[in-house]
Amino acid sequence: MKVLIVGSGGREHAIAWKVAQSTKVDKIYCAPGNAGISEYAECVPIGAMEFEKLAAFAKEKEIDLTVIGMDDPLVGGVVDVFEREGLRVFGPRKNAAILEGSKAFSKDLMKKYGIPTAAYETFSCAEDALAYVEKAEMPVVLKADGLALGKGVLICNHLDEAKAGIKELMQDKKFGSAGDRIVIEEFMTGREVSVLSFVDGKTIRIMTSAQDHKRAGDGDTGLNTGGMGTFSPSPFYTEEVDSFCKEYIYQATVDAMAAEGREFKGIIFFGLMLTKKGPKVLEYNARFGDPETQVVLPRMKNDIVEVFEACVDGRLDEVELEFEDNAAVCVVLASAGYPVEYKKGYPISGLDAFAKEDGYFVFHAGTKFAEDEKTFLTNGGRVLGVTATGEDLKKARENAYRAAEWVSFENKYMRRDIGKAIDEA
Repeated sequence: MKVLIVGSGGREHAIAWKVAQSTKVDKIYCAPGNAGISEYAECVPIGAMEFEKLAAFAKEKEIDLTVIGMDDPLVGGVVDVFEREGLRVFGPRKNAAILEGSKAFSKDLMKKYGIPTAAYETFSCAEDALAYVEKAEMPVVLKADGLALGKGVLICNHLDEAKAGIKELMQDKKFGSAGDRIVIEEFMTGREVSVLSFVDGKTIRIMTSAQDHKRAGDGDTGLNTGGMGTFSPSPFYTEEVDSFCKEYIYQATVDAMAAEGREFKGIIFFGLMLTKKGPKVLEYNARFGDPETQVVLPRMKNDIVEVFEACVDGRLDEVELEFEDNAAVCVVLASAGYPVEYKKGYPISGLDAFAKEDGYFVFHAGTKFAEDEKTFLTNGGRVLGVTATGEDLKKARENAYRAAEWVSFENKYMRRDIGKAIDEA
């Protein structure tokens, strides 16, 4: 069969790598793809938001299944376009992708159906939001309602920070229309855990747990980024936590969406906070997480295409997910200055080393291939995701940092404490 993957980052590289292992697949395309993805797929110059062109390409090439990796096209309704054209596609329709597309919608859904989450209020007027924080107990969390590249969340410890944050989101429009409406919620404390799941509209299958590191600097300092590294599984995601979430969060979310007439097929990413009062939902995403995918898929035993098809066909109840009894750690190699200002176009060396070692992977996020120089160049803030597996988390972490040193490029930057929480488990 022929598969088309839509997206261009490290997540899509990991998906392409996993799809390439399927015995069912003969040909993979990726739109627009990146330099690393081209090892597994033929990259085509169609943007992720060019829905009609994507659908026309899928028809022309007789694509059997399209997998949407990115949030923007899902929230924009690419699945609806494909379905109208009679094309098989993996991902939620627009009316279901709102689970990620609107923080206010997801918070209201959780309140309505009793799914545990932080207390909150929603504001469309900056003056009302400012009046609210004047009386609120600090700290508070400000969230842009719409998509903001994973960066539209501000933790405000003091009133002045909250006021500045409201101005940034709602008045200065740092994230454009995403800040037309904001959610202000109570600040929760505890361990964060990410849990990815497959959903077919009624059945949910949970993948292995992971933990992301969003802040740019060591010790969780600096600005929020798209993610600086991950590890899987999380030692804090215990059997007790799993049982609670299965009873009160996972299936409850799928059922709530169905009850709202928003049948969800695809990936639901649960961002959880393990508080003293039990697990609560921080956020939902409607697609694979990045870089969580880079540690979850290398541990997955299943043929991913068979799972995708089961979701599309509504027979996920026939599938049992299996994962290796090991661990994985991903360290993101970024350009110094990310996420604010950085230079690109630097040659990358050391990538050949990964082909010589089992259990080591390098997923391209922001690279391009210079034909004249026959070399990869940096082409983004997050450049590469270096992933390694090991018998346990400590060994996987050791392996990942060892592999990160194989790669060199000017202005290379990485956090040195990815997975340090493992030592505290």
